[in-house]
Amino acid sequence: MAAIIVLALHLAIIAFNVAGCVLIPLGAWRGWRWVRGLWWRLAHLLSLAVVAIQAMLGRACFLTIWQGELSGSAHVQPMIEKWMNGLIYWPLPLWAFVAAYVVVFAYVIALWIWVRPRGPGQTGCGRKDASVLDETDPLLVL
Repeated sequence: MAAIIVLALHLAIIAFNVAGCVLIPLGAWRGWRWVRGLWWRLAHLLSLAVVAIQAMLGRACFLTIWQGELSGSAHVQPMIEKWMNGLIYWPLPLWAFVAAYVVVFAYVIALWIWVRPRGPGQTGCGRKDASVLDETDPLLVL
C-alpha cells in the first residue's frame, strides 16, 4: 500500500510539473494573474531543478527508489499500479531522460524570464505599477 501511495505522489508531482509548463504561457497569454504567483512558480522551478540535477548525476528519482524499496521484488502489481507505472516509467536509455529533463528545465527558466512571477506586494506583470506596460515584452506582442 505504501508503494502505491508513493507512486500516486510521484504521478501528482509529474502532473504539477507538466501542468505548469503548459499553463504558465497559456495563462500569460490569457491574462491569468495566478500564473505569476511567486510561491507556486518557485515550487515549479525547484521541482524541475531536482529532476534535472538527479538525471545529470545519473541517479534515479528518489521517489522511484522509495517505491522500489516499498514494493519489493516479489510484489504482484494491482492493475491500477501497473497502469500508473506504465505512465511514469518508459523503457528509454538514461541519456534520453537526461536530455529531456535538461531541455524542460531550460524551458522553465525561460518561462521565468518571459512570464515574470509576482513577488509579495506586486501586481500585474511583476512590476510595482501594473498600469505601465512594456512594449518589448514578447508576450504582449502576440
